[in-house]
Amino acid sequence: MTLIVVAVVSGALVLGAAWGIYGKLGKRTEGFIVALAGGALLLSVVSELIEPSIDKSSIFHAMAGVGAGAVVFAVLDYLVDEKWGSNSGGGLLAAITLDGIPENLALGVALIGAGPKEVAALAGSILLSNLPEAAGGAKSMAGGRHSKTKVLWLWVATAALLSAAAIAGNLLLEGAPEEVLAVIRCFAAGAVVASLATEVFPQAFKEDRHWAGVATALGVILAFVLGSLSGG
Repeated sequence: MTLIVVAVVSGALVLGAAWGIYGKLGKRTEGFIVALAGGALLLSVVSELIEPSIDKSSIFHAMAGVGAGAVVFAVLDYLVDEKWGSNSGGGLLAAITLDGIPENLALGVALIGAGPKEVAALAGSILLSNLPEAAGGAKSMAGGRHSKTKVLWLWVATAALLSAAAIAGNLLLEGAPEEVLAVIRCFAAGAVVASLATEVFPQAFKEDRHWAGVATALGVILAFVLGSLSGG
């Protein structure tokens, strides 16, 4: 089950990148689906990462992880934007990589001894986020100085890295203290929240300002339904 979930979640990055590079993706459509993904993640990070960490550990460990994740993301995102340029898609790639590593570590931990329904909410929200974010980021990068093939392979490498993180979390963190797991989960949550504020929602509003709010609400509804199905 671990390998199947990891393959589906990380495979969404490759499919999204291929869609953005070779397919047709209108700006309004792109903005709508990015906002949809952002709404799903907004609820998911609270219900599937932060709240369980507080319940199983302490609010101190949870908030320390959230703060650290947000600060580290903000610093690295600034550095990446300085190198790649704010409109080149590098920011979204950085967002997916930075929040994706601890996020997939947390996903791997969640898969320890869990049934399919118990991880459906988090895995589903990550998948919903990865597909449109990869499509938008890859489209922007392919429109710059990079070749389409190079961009696609860059996203394939990113997907492989995040897959490795999920498998490592599943194999290496079994039996780890709950305080450690709480910090990892909430570091991911902090990085996700920072990426939503700086990369996801601004792009969604820019591309589809009139419907971005509705799409975000739909994403929240989807995440809530997934959480209800999994018993969350």
